[in-house]
Amino acid sequence: MELRQLRGFVAVAGAGTVTGAANTLGLAPASVSEQVRRLEDSLGVALFERTPQGMRLTGPGATLLARAQGLLDHADEVRRAVTGGRRQIRIGALEMLAAAKLAAVVRRLAERRPDLEVDVRSLTRQELLSEVAGGELDAALLLDSGTRIGGLGFTPPPDMDFLDVGEVRLYLVAAPDGDREPLLVSPPGCSIRLAADQMFGARVPRRELTSIATAREWTRQGFGRALLPDFVLEADLASGALVPLDSDAPTLALRLVWLHSREAALRDVLYAMSA
Repeated sequence: MELRQLRGFVAVAGAGTVTGAANTLGLAPASVSEQVRRLEDSLGVALFERTPQGMRLTGPGATLLARAQGLLDHADEVRRAVTGGRRQIRIGALEMLAAAKLAAVVRRLAERRPDLEVDVRSLTRQELLSEVAGGELDAALLLDSGTRIGGLGFTPPPDMDFLDVGEVRLYLVAAPDGDREPLLVSPPGCSIRLAADQMFGARVPRRELTSIATAREWTRQGFGRALLPDFVLEADLASGALVPLDSDAPTLALRLVWLHSREAALRDVLYAMSA
C-alpha cells in the first residue's frame, strides 16, 4: 500500500464519488480512480461497490477505512519528527459560524496549544461533512439539534462523533410596524432554514431569499418575519429595529464533529478546542 493510494481511498469513502474525491484532493478523477484500483489490486479485495449513486464501501473497505486514517496520521507524525515541522490542524465551519463563532474556538486552541498550526476553511455543511469523512479536515463546527448528528434534518456520513461546545438561540423577529407574512427563509440546506422547516412545516406562506443576511435585511425593511440566529440580531434587538415575536423558537447546538476512528489521534486537540 502507498500513502497516496490510502489518501485517495479515504477521500472517495468520504465524498461517495470519485469526482467528489478528485475535487477535494485537487486531482483528476482518472488519477483518483487509478489509485483506488491499484490499492484494490495490491490487497486482492474490492473496497467499493460501484453503483449509479456513487461508491459504496464493501465489508473489507469499511474495515480498511477504520484503520486507514490512523496510518496516514502516523505517517504525518513520523514526517514531523524527522523534519521538525509543526503539527497542522485543519478546522472547517459553516460560513456564518466562521465569522461569528469560529474565531473564539481557534483563539482558545491557540492559547492552549501554541505548538499547533491551525488552518481554517469556510464551507457548506455537505462539504464539511465530506471533508471530515475524507480526512481533509480534522474537525468541523456546525449547527445541529437533538442527541445525534443530523437531528436538524441532514444525513451525516458513518463513523462520525460530536461534542456540543455552545448554543445558538433562534428568534422569530419582525420590524415593529412591518408585515408578519410571509416567512422569509434562506435557501434549502441552510441550518436556519432546516430549523424553520421543522418549526413551521409547510403551513405558512414563505419567500425564499439568498442568505441569512438577506432575510435579516428584508425583515428590517418590513417585508415579513424571519427566524434568525442570535449572533446576527444583537444590534437590531438592542436598537429596536427588530422585535421578537411570541414563538417557541428552538435553540440549536454549536456542534464540533470529527471521525470517531480518529479520536485517539485528535483527543488532545478536541479537548483544547472545547474545554
